[in-house]
Amino acid sequence: MTLPRVSVQTEDFDLQREIAALHAGDRRVGAVCSFIGTVRDRNDGSDVASMELEHYPGMTEQSIEAMIDAAHARFDILGARVVHRVGLLQPLDRIMMVAVISAHRDQSFQACEFLMDYLKTQAPFWKKEQTPEGARWVDARVADDAALARWGIDASNA
Repeated sequence: MTLPRVSVQTEDFDLQREIAALHAGDRRVGAVCSFIGTVRDRNDGSDVASMELEHYPGMTEQSIEAMIDAAHARFDILGARVVHRVGLLQPLDRIMMVAVISAHRDQSFQACEFLMDYLKTQAPFWKKEQTPEGARWVDARVADDAALARWGIDASNA
């Protein structure tokens, strides 16, 4: 079963299914690296009851596809898959996953980290948290921009 490289969806995902589809019996694969992000119950000192994620359909997928192309250009990887959820999510819900396959682990680790850093700053998602103080939009963090900068990418120009 072959899946697209990018899925933006409301429903949850199955990591084993996603990796099996990405790997797809490719005998060259010696490493699989994955990352799953989940909703926390606290952020910036406040309790978080829920998080709502919005995006621009089409534009979001195209942006993430370009990120995967950049990862392929930088690292010796055989494939990558990004699943990102939108809609209303609760603490402990999975928000997103990045999975990367390669012949060797160092390339998978680096590409996975690169994609995460890129996603945190450049993917067109908007996050709104519900807190005891009311709803608030989540801004990009300076630390996320710094993480992207270590790859030689200025967040304002990416």
